Amino acid sequence: MLPESGQILGGSAAVGHNQRVPDPELVAHVAGTTGLSEGEAARVVGDVLAHYREPLDEYVRRRHSRLQLHGARNPEIYRTIAAELAERLVAAPELSERQLRRIIYG
Repeated sequence: MLPESGQILGGSAAVGHNQRVPDPELVAHVAGTTGLSEGEAARVVGDVLAHYREPLDEYVRRRHSRLQLHGARNPEIYRTIAAELAERLVAAPELSERQLRRIIYG
């Protein structure tokens, strides 16, 4: 029997970023459709969930830095970040250019 979602597995290898077992049904689906073991699938699901748990302000700052590093200028960066936020699995609220600047520069 699989543990309830969020339970900690005793004595097993690390699963995800915080030792919590991701949704067992999702893990079983990923394992069944990819050929990964349940442990590997749990780590993949944990990594994906951790990616989407990144706080909005951290995401905006990280993307701004990366886009700036690749030569993009702020007006283009703001449009890109706004578009990316709208496309995320759980879309962030629509942010104005001013709100994005305030997140980035304080």
